[in-house]
Amino acid sequence: MGVLPETFAGVLAYFLLPAILFLVVAPYNKNRFLRFHSFQSIGAWLGVVAAMAILRIVSVVFTFIPTLGQLLASILVGLAFFMIWLVLLVKAWQGERFRLPLLGEFAEERASRV
Repeated sequence: MGVLPETFAGVLAYFLLPAILFLVVAPYNKNRFLRFHSFQSIGAWLGVVAAMAILRIVSVVFTFIPTLGQLLASILVGLAFFMIWLVLLVKAWQGERFRLPLLGEFAEERASRV
């Protein structure tokens, strides 16, 4: 593998920039475990960005509860994504391929294309 232990590199993949680097830099780009976690990480980050954009648009609905409604919705969505992110970090550290719905299958497909 590379300089980094596989499980540690898997954890780093959930911080977006290392995920991109692991898909480009050899020998990491040949490792199926790292490719899986990198693709799943990128998909999860794109999901967070999309969810926050949608939340921003839908926040108009929450205007009936000024500020509090928007704040509460942002906190709940942010907390949910943070908890998912922590689970992914722990599972990568344990050497597991924890599949998120939809993203996990996509990541597994891409990881097998070495």
